[in-house]
Amino acid sequence: QVQLVESGGGLVQAGGSLRLSCAASGRTFSSFSIRHMGWFRQAPGKEREPVAAIHWGSGTIYYADSVKGRFTISRDNAKNTVYLQMNSLKSEDTAVYYCAAAPPGGNYGPLLPSGYRYWGQGTQVTVSS
Repeated sequence: QVQLVESGGGLVQAGGSLRLSCAASGRTFSSFSIRHMGWFRQAPGKEREPVAAIHWGSGTIYYADSVKGRFTISRDNAKNTVYLQMNSLKSEDTAVYYCAAAPPGGNYGPLLPSGYRYWGQGTQVTVSS
């Protein structure tokens, strides 16, 4: 099993920044058992949508168009932690942000929620205009 714990959410004014962290743990968490780590978000009344993903081994990065140029995903393999630096925040970025981990195998795009098996509890990000 893999456990994911997000932190760093909060209330920020439009144009501001926040940094989310996701700490992974568990006996089965390793570069062999996890292929991608991703960030997703869900606003009230909307479906969960991708934000960014990173290949745990190679570091290849993927972004949703809505956050390109504003958000940066990164990882620290030694700490089993993935980060999401969010700059130039907009009111439409308000959502619960979830960290997720996808095991190897399967044929899925790294920004598709269906490919991810493990999910954190989410952290609220609220951007005031």
